[in-house]
Amino acid sequence: MCQVLRAMLYEGQRITRAERRIVSRAGEMIDRFGLVAEGDRVMVCVSGGKDSYALLDVLRILAARSPVRFELVAVHLDQGWQGSRHAEVERWLGPKGMEHHVVHRDHASVIAEKQSSDTIPCSLCSRLRRGALYGIADDLGCATLALGHHLDDAIESLLLNMLHNGRLASLPPSLRARDGRHRVIRPLLAVTEAEILEMARTRGYPVVRCTCPFVCASTGERLRVRKIVDDLQRLHPRVRDSLRRALSNVQTEFLWGE
Repeated sequence: MCQVLRAMLYEGQRITRAERRIVSRAGEMIDRFGLVAEGDRVMVCVSGGKDSYALLDVLRILAARSPVRFELVAVHLDQGWQGSRHAEVERWLGPKGMEHHVVHRDHASVIAEKQSSDTIPCSLCSRLRRGALYGIADDLGCATLALGHHLDDAIESLLLNMLHNGRLASLPPSLRARDGRHRVIRPLLAVTEAEILEMARTRGYPVVRCTCPFVCASTGERLRVRKIVDDLQRLHPRVRDSLRRALSNVQTEFLWGE
């Protein structure tokens, strides 16, 4: 699937060198971990953030040039938070000429009803969102869901799990859901957030911020870990690359057993 892209156009715009690098890394990830197979119908979850926009564009570029034939369906989930700008996402999806859906769920009311004053309802929100996405995937005949997590997300998840949960775990490229029917894939895990930011600026993505009132509190610890990695990166420029390689270079003989 990974092919050289020289001076090629996507949606009338030249594919830059930085974008070619992103597409190449995503293609290598798909090949290495078998993320997409012949005839797959993949539901691409488009949140309205830069990462999911980039994911859809990268997968469309790969699908157009891959010998493996697979179909993409874009889905944007509105969870009912006040002030969300879902029309902007739909306007961006419309001209692409592909199947896309904006699905509305009133998760905000459910969370408000169950929310207590001293807790952040992120786990409930996550369960509701995950259940909704799996249900939408069933309705659309998609067994595979693609998410836009990138390398920095994987590194932060690894460190957060080590520091707060006492376990070595991160975001895998492919994960089979507990129901056995769905598979979650993350083709951008070898791509840094900085690379996606560059692509977002080039493509002019209409980024829509999450209007969940708890999002700032829930991401505080992740932002602190990100700052630690950024500080280390300034001292040692290969830190992110080393952490990327560590994610697939697990030497269990040097870890504690049960």
